[in-house]
Amino acid sequence: MSKIDLELTSGGTINQGIVIKGGGKSLPVYTRNVGIIFLDPEDLKSLGVYPLTPVLVSSKMNKVIVFAQESPDAPHKGIAFMPRGPWCNLLVNPDTMGSGCSMFKGTEISVEPASDGKKPLNMPELINQYYLENAA
Repeated sequence: MSKIDLELTSGGTINQGIVIKGGGKSLPVYTRNVGIIFLDPEDLKSLGVYPLTPVLVSSKMNKVIVFAQESPDAPHKGIAFMPRGPWCNLLVNPDTMGSGCSMFKGTEISVEPASDGKKPLNMPELINQYYLENAA
């Protein structure tokens, strides 16, 4: 199984905004637009995966399964992009350093194909597993 180390950056996307404005955060379309990681084509090839393959993304903070996607903004080998949202929030350091906003740039991550046919959790499942069950 291949595993690569990358730098994660994050931000909002147009598709993410369209889904949110439509009230669709609990719909599968939200997961398909936000539970993803955009990778340079060379990084996808190094992993040995195709677009929409589930991958495990790990950082010092946590790990989460998302769909791999080829970046429309390539080339940027070694740098991955995730839409800002609950999947990405699990990976970034929550320390705001007094700014009120987490550091969404420069997080060190590793990416590898997800094992045993695991797929990304949808939004309600993700919130329950990572935010509600762990808070108890």
